[in-house]
Order: sequence, then structure tokens, then C-alpha cells
Amino acid sequence: MKKIVLTGGGTAGHIYPALAVKERLGREYEVHFIGGNGMEKKILAEEKDIIFHEISAVKLERKLTLKNFLIPAKLLKSINQAKKVLLEIKPDVIFSKGGFVSVPTVLAGRKLNIPIISHESDLSMGLANKIILHNCDFMCTSFEETGKHNKKCVFTGQPIRKKIFNGRKESIEKIIPAFDKSKPNLLVIGGSLGAKFINDKVWKNLDNLTNKFNVVHITGRQAKDSHKHNGYKQIDYAENVGDYLAYADIILSRAGSGAINEFLALRKPMLLIPLSKKCSRGDQIENAKLFSSLGFADILEEENFDDNIFLAKLQRLYLNCENYKQNMKNMQNFNACDKIIELIKKVENKTK
Repeated sequence: MKKIVLTGGGTAGHIYPALAVKERLGREYEVHFIGGNGMEKKILAEEKDIIFHEISAVKLERKLTLKNFLIPAKLLKSINQAKKVLLEIKPDVIFSKGGFVSVPTVLAGRKLNIPIISHESDLSMGLANKIILHNCDFMCTSFEETGKHNKKCVFTGQPIRKKIFNGRKESIEKIIPAFDKSKPNLLVIGGSLGAKFINDKVWKNLDNLTNKFNVVHITGRQAKDSHKHNGYKQIDYAENVGDYLAYADIILSRAGSGAINEFLALRKPMLLIPLSKKCSRGDQIENAKLFSSLGFADILEEENFDDNIFLAKLQRLYLNCENYKQNMKNMQNFNACDKIIELIKKVENKTK
């Protein structure tokens, strides 16, 4: 049996796309996952047919700190850990979903001459994938613009799990039977780690929001506050996120590429509040501006947030739902998983 190593982690956006690729591989491969002691470890514990291997994770801090001076030694340790695991597994190929956890596995894999396919979800590459690009055979991208000027880059689109497409609206209606079915359904979701800024703004505006919408709010497990209100349902994490997406008429969200590409695939109009440059490299702002320019979403940046504008944009988003859906429908569909697997087969064969 052939063997494949998946790697990536830190957030769900670095894990679920890898699992989407694994779904399409079927039983042809023995599947391993190399990650750190983060969200990937918890998620992979539920995947009984994937063998998880933990290594140390090294993250570059964006601010000036003494921790960054320790990175070379820590990275070397992580690479040696990954190399040891790879020598035991002897995989035919590595599929990396990016993120700092994946760097040591890719660097170790390159030293061992193992074929490597990677994937970049955001419009612009993060630091980890800039490093990986020099060491992989192909870099798949969610956006066509990302790799236009690099021969290694292949536009595939975003790998999306089957369960996203198989959501059942009825499953959510059963747990919130008191909601007014004459109102549209607003789903608020801040990403796998939650979004304090969005949570606070939703709670501040609950009266006005519930006058217009049934509000289902996925706060993230780190949220400390709990609110009860007519027409409002708060949960910390959704295992069955496909059901919630099926329930939603419109979505309020951050602008992580994994999430917004899922919304696009399901034709869900979205108001995006991207993570500020104060605490990110600005990738979500780029993603949101692109989706806005294509007519898939509206955007409201944190620095320009105003309660009245916020409420007006949500109302306008719903009133123009059909226009957004038509724009998304006109987007050319790509079966990302199949395209990625074609590349996996291609690099496998080169080594035989």
C-alpha cells in the first residue's frame, strides 16, 4: 500500500483542507499526519484511519522579541524530529497545507528526496509557504492570482470537505424551534479560534440584529461571555458546521480563505470583517477585498467600524442576496481535490 504524509496545523484552515484531500484519496493510501500539539492534535484524534505523529512546532513572532533568536535551534530540532518520523514511515509523497507546523516536515522531506505538494489558501503567501515554495514540487493555490508568475504554482481552488456540502437545515431548526421563521437567518462565525472583535459587536447590537434576523452565533471556544436573547442562539463550536451553513441565508465572518471559499461553494452571501493588520500580515484584508470586487461579499474593516453602517450593510446584503448568489454561481467551479490528487500521482510517478 502506498503511503502519504499530510502536514499543517495551528488553525482549522490548515487542517480541514488536508482532510478534504484525504477523503478523495480513498483506501489506496496509508495516511499519516505530522503536526504539533495544537488544534490539529484534537481534530486528528477523531480520525481513526489517520496515524498522527507529534513534533515540536516553531512559530516566528511578528513583533521584535528574544524568542525569535531561539528559532534556528528549535527549528533544527523540529526538522530532526520530522526526519526521524519520515524515515520510519517511508512515504511516497507529502501533502503540506502550510502554516509554521508544516515547515520542518517539508524541509526534512526535501532532504530525504520525498516528493512534496503544498497548498496556499490565501491570496498572498504566508512566510511558511514562501519557505515551502522553494522546497516543494508544486504549490497549489486557491486563487488564480496567487501564483501567476511562478511555474511551480498551480491554480486548483480550495479543497472542501464533503460534509460542508451535505448540511441539513432541518437539523438546526430542531434545536431552535422558537425562532421566527418569517425572518432571515444570520450566521455569525469568526473562524476556528473565534473572533473577539466580532463577538463584542454582535452582543452590543443584539437588539437591532434580532429585530431583523434570527441570529446563530458561533463564538469560538475562547469566548468567555454568554448571552441569552429572543431570536439569538450562541454556541462555542460547531462540529456539524455544514448544517449551520445550510441554515444560513447570509453570513457574518472573518475572512480566512478556508471559510470564505466554503461560503462561496455554497453560494452564501457574506459580510466580511477581516482581521486587522495590527494583529496579522493583512492576508484577510486582501481576501476580503478580492471577494468584494468579484461581487461575492461586502466588507467592513475594523478600523472603519460603525454600528449604523454595520447594521445597514447586513440589511443591504440580505436584500441583494440574489445578486450575490448569481455572481457566485457564475464563478468557474474547480474540483480542487481531484486536481491536487492528479499532481500527487504525477510526482509519485517521477520517483519510480
